[in-house]
Amino acid sequence: MENLAVNPAERDKPLILFGLGGVGRALLSQIGEQRSLHREKYGLRIRFLALCDSSGAVVEPQGGFSDELLAEILQHKEKGGALASHPLGQSYQSPKAMVDQTGGPGAVVVDCTASDDTADALLLALAKGCQVVLANKKPLTVVQEVYDGISRSLSNARWETTVGAGLPVIATLNRMVSSGDEVNRIAGSFSGTLGYLMTGLEEGRSYSETVAEAHRLGYTEPDPRDDLGGVDVARKALILARGIGWRMEMEQVEIRGLYPERMAGLSVDGFLAELPSLDAEYGARVASAAAEGKVLRYAAALSEGACSVGPTAVAKDSPLGRLTGTDNLVELHSRWYSPNPLVIQGRGAGVEATAAGVLSDIVELR
Repeated sequence: MENLAVNPAERDKPLILFGLGGVGRALLSQIGEQRSLHREKYGLRIRFLALCDSSGAVVEPQGGFSDELLAEILQHKEKGGALASHPLGQSYQSPKAMVDQTGGPGAVVVDCTASDDTADALLLALAKGCQVVLANKKPLTVVQEVYDGISRSLSNARWETTVGAGLPVIATLNRMVSSGDEVNRIAGSFSGTLGYLMTGLEEGRSYSETVAEAHRLGYTEPDPRDDLGGVDVARKALILARGIGWRMEMEQVEIRGLYPERMAGLSVDGFLAELPSLDAEYGARVASAAAEGKVLRYAAALSEGACSVGPTAVAKDSPLGRLTGTDNLVELHSRWYSPNPLVIQGRGAGVEATAAGVLSDIVELR
């Protein structure tokens, strides 16, 4: 068990964690695994003030959270248990109320949920002198004023994993903007799931076969339409658009999904059964692109104040055209990176990679 006594030479970093799904649980595990590294290299001791899910919370008990207790809570969650049903669990009114109860200067509020209900909590945290780290895209893609409130102070907020999981997309963009390098165009593939689908189509597999395989392998959400609709990619594109200074709302992002509206109301099984009806259409799109020396990618494009996401034919020898599998890729075109863009590519999904990015954000905050 980790010794909970505070070493005067160590810097204390107390966390309030919202969200104990895949990313939150992976973060909890990684913090435990890296205690020696954080202590020896950074003089840092990460501890928890509260762990919260949608059902309730476990607030720091007398004597603190031992590593044994954290492991027991983690096991409880991995078995499908809710924090409200844990012996130390309690209900709480809202994320904002929890921050008001437990947060204070020096605390870090970490949002690993997939909810926009945390936006008020994050703004309150910053007002109270806390810091915030987000893996959750939704607070950054509600109204512009919320984004402004969270992003105003880079010394107190990090959201690297909202675009590209562990890839350094946000940090790179912020460095370019802060140097005065005008970013005039961004393009990329921001979904490993949709990248896998596009690679399958390029290799000659049918649309229905590739989607069904991605679903079977767990690459898609339980309902594949959550990926195929393109909204998640649109949120990432909006975060980048706001990052370069555009004043833009979600409804201004053009979204072209990968299934017709008539299939939106079907059950998941009904949707999967109907997929072969789209095979001819997507086969024709792939053939049309190939006839022009291009390939089909599900791409985001930000240029001249407009932002769109959808299936796009791109040159086969371009960075996007050469992309395969589940990697993400972001092209940043600017005054200094022209005519050749700055390209960031790599694993852009997965709970472990995302949790590692969140942990890096926590450690980097001073």
